[in-house]
Amino acid sequence: MKHTCEGCGAALRDNDEAYVCSYECTFCPACSTSRQYVCTHCGGELVRRPRREPQAEGEETRDFTGELNAHSWLIWAMSFGFWTLLALAGSVTMYQFERMLGFQVTLRRMVALQLSQVLTYAPLTPFVLVLARRYPVQRGIWGRRILLYFVGGLAFTTAHVVLRGLTYPVWDTAIKGYTSAIWNSAAHAFRLRWDLFESLFLQNVIDDITGTYVPIVLIAHVVSYYQRFRERELRSSQLQTQLAKAHLQTLKSQLQPHFLFNTMHSISALMLTDVPAADRMMTRLSDLLRMSLEASGTQITTLSHELEFLNCYLEIEKVRFEERLTIVLNIAPEALDARVPHLLLQPLVDNAVKHGISKLYDGGEIQISAMAVGAELQLEVKDNGPGIGQPDGLHRTGLGLKVTRERLEALYGQEQSMELIHRPEGGAAVRISIPFAKHNNP
Repeated sequence: MKHTCEGCGAALRDNDEAYVCSYECTFCPACSTSRQYVCTHCGGELVRRPRREPQAEGEETRDFTGELNAHSWLIWAMSFGFWTLLALAGSVTMYQFERMLGFQVTLRRMVALQLSQVLTYAPLTPFVLVLARRYPVQRGIWGRRILLYFVGGLAFTTAHVVLRGLTYPVWDTAIKGYTSAIWNSAAHAFRLRWDLFESLFLQNVIDDITGTYVPIVLIAHVVSYYQRFRERELRSSQLQTQLAKAHLQTLKSQLQPHFLFNTMHSISALMLTDVPAADRMMTRLSDLLRMSLEASGTQITTLSHELEFLNCYLEIEKVRFEERLTIVLNIAPEALDARVPHLLLQPLVDNAVKHGISKLYDGGEIQISAMAVGAELQLEVKDNGPGIGQPDGLHRTGLGLKVTRERLEALYGQEQSMELIHRPEGGAAVRISIPFAKHNNP
């Protein structure tokens, strides 16, 4: 996770709001808005980054009270809401059932009975959830955890019985009626009827543990395992994007020394025959290296910027070939703002120069065209050299074309195509089709 905005350089903490693309280029909210939520590096969509709470080094789990975090109020609200609805539904059902049997009961009394029986689970539920999430059943310690959960079930039933006895009268078999377990109505004084609490505990222990406590524990485990599964998926996805980004950067790094070596070779060929020309090529090479370093971390740029970079390279080749090299540009205006991979055209033109123009005694012509056709951007670089498979044309399967093809597959998958075509009138052409998308300037 990156901790600085790649737009303005502002510091970003783990829990700060930020936006990332598929290659984890990270921007603050202000820079994301100014870029219309489009990454200026790779052209991908910027989406909100998942927030993470900072965790101390070596800390594996939170303590018991720490589990009730800033959103614990929601857990409590859901717990009381769920048990309240269950109590009201049970009240109506029991009221209708008692009336069908001929008993004279009131709905108010039935609601009070169900609330005392069911709603008393509400304040206990969050603590059971915390216990289950804090001490999940794991391989190797499941025996101790089962014992812990059993003790927790007894404590859960005890707490429920206490709340039940404090809120509603308990059935007393001695008088065959309901009486308070904490209040003597005859003497108007407090008293604790331990026998009533004991009877209530024995009546509820099985139902409380199997019908309420165990389901809550299971729900907590399901939620916990689901969250861990999503976290593993997120980490796996992040790893895959990092690997893809590293792969793209590796491919691009292969292209940069490739054209550098070719240019240095051209300069060395002129050092003994035309020193002023070699000096001009060195000057153009310095400009080319400066532009390359400025875009060292960029995978996606605009076609206009790519043509600017290409023009700098072509000026070097024009010094070498002089009048033998003719460049024809046929660029549609709407294609200038299109997003294209950086260093896309240069290896294609370098391939045309090396295998096409350099094989002709009188030189030749390279045509570069770009146009938007529907949802596609079509690019073409063609020359009038020997062509493909001809005695002087070789097969044109050099590093530049190979790496370009791999980069297009990594960036666009099946939404791209690249063809190396032998022209019937002579020469070769490389045709590329990629999705057409305009670059939004910040």
